Formats: sequence, structure tokens, C-alpha cells
Amino acid sequence: MTCDITLFVNPTAGRGRGARAAQPAARVLRDAGFRVRTVLGADAPDALRRARAAVAGGTGALVAVGGDGMVSLALQAVAGTGTPLGVVAAGTGNDFARTAGLPVRDPAAAARAIAGSLKGDGGRPVDLGRVGDLWFGTVLASGFDSRVNDRGNRMRWPGGRLRYDLAMVAELAGLRPFRYRMRLDDGPEREVEATLIAVGNGAAYGGGMRICADARLDDGLFDITVVGPCARTTLLTVFPRVYRGSHLDHPVVTTHRAASISLAAEDLTAYADGERIGPLPVTARAVPGAVRLLGG
Repeated sequence: MTCDITLFVNPTAGRGRGARAAQPAARVLRDAGFRVRTVLGADAPDALRRARAAVAGGTGALVAVGGDGMVSLALQAVAGTGTPLGVVAAGTGNDFARTAGLPVRDPAAAARAIAGSLKGDGGRPVDLGRVGDLWFGTVLASGFDSRVNDRGNRMRWPGGRLRYDLAMVAELAGLRPFRYRMRLDDGPEREVEATLIAVGNGAAYGGGMRICADARLDDGLFDITVVGPCARTTLLTVFPRVYRGSHLDHPVVTTHRAASISLAAEDLTAYADGERIGPLPVTARAVPGAVRLLGG
């Protein structure tokens, strides 16, 4: 075990919580005997270049300090390298940390767990999803939810969560099912009409919506949630249940488990860990043990 650790910090996460969280986390890690350096970036591509350079340089761990966006960037740097990942969850949603059972918005506790894991078992292997060269830890989304993201990203006003609330209202006004072509593992391609299809390596997205509630990070499989065609009133009834994960037994919802999935549809974009992947078609594969996670 090397004594050098790299903090990968998003200072703007959670309205500045990322910057504030870095200091107590670094203090705990230094008190535990580790040398700590901090990596920032002018923007996401620059931050990722710096994180990859730290991994290539032999850092003992990359510790993402921020929200799910920062974790997503960190995964691109460490997946498949053997360098363990720590998470000091200080964002708004923190879905990856919650799914993994890590401390949330408690940087000192997160750092203590990371230090203990580095001095102990070196982290536990967890699965990731992969689309081409991109890795994800929680959920790949397509359909109604990705259309909401698309619309929200085009809007310049208002800011924050209200932007996506308004985008959801606008998308609800034109709600319709999408015609997908879906293939699970080596099975046949089939046509599916669905309001959305979510591919879960982890259970939750969107700040606690447990869309793939039974997904596990260590089983080598995706949990896939298909919400079939439904009226606006039905969708509004089902969505509040997503926070409890109790939507899975609703008649419009079906679930599958598979190690790979291919999805194709017209005019739909895929998002994973809240980040834009690109237009369908996409093929996602579950990669067992793709990263060692500290502190879980």
C-alpha cells in the first residue's frame, strides 16, 4: 500500500459543499498517516486528464469529493486499473454513495472509512456498467426521463432543480410511449413499447429515485426496469413510489436481469450517472469487479 492519496475535488458540488468537504477529509486522511494531494480542473475534461495522470503516476487511491458527476469522472480514471476509489459524497443526489452504503455529507466519517479500508482489505470489488469506453456506476436511463434531461439541458432559465421540474411538466404534456428494439444477452431482439427503460448497475438515480430497486453492485448483472405505455395520471401515480422502490409491482412495470443489453429507438438519448452518453442505439455491459471501492 502506497501512502499517497489523491483527492479529486469538485469545489462547486452541492453549492460549495465539495470545497468544504475536502478540508476535513484531507485532515482525517493525513492524521491516519497518508500523504494527500488535491486535483482540481478548469473543467470536466481537464479534471479527468489530471485524475488519469494521478492514477498513471501510481497514486494509492483516487478519492472523489463531490456528487455523482464527480464520481462518474473518477470512474473513468480508475475503472480497470487496480487503483481503488474512495468517495466523499458531498453533492446533491449522491446516488452512488447511497447505493454502496457509504457515508453521505459526512466527510470525516467517509475519510475514516476510506483510511480503514486502505489499511485493511484494500477495498471491495464492485461492478460497473460500460458503454463503449464510458463507465457508469448507477443507472443508464432512456425514454421519458432522458427526454426530461434533454429539455432541461436546453433551458437557460430557471436554474437548479426548478429547471428540471418545469422540463418534466413540459414532457408530461406530450407523453407518449417509445418503440424500442431491445436485446438481452444473446437472446433475440424484440420490439417493446415503453415510457422508459432504465438499466441499473445500482439501484437509484435522480437523487434517490430507486428505479432499479433490487440492483446490486456485486452480482455481475444489470437490473432492467421497463415502464410500459401509460397515461399521464398513471405515471404521476407510479413516480412517487419510485423513491420507496415499491413501483416494481405495478402492472405497467416489468423487470429483467441480464449481463448485457442493447437498446435502439428513434430520437432518444441515453444518460448514465446523470451524464449524457449519446443517442440510441447503445449496448451496455456489466463488468464484474471493475473497480475496488473503499469504505463500504
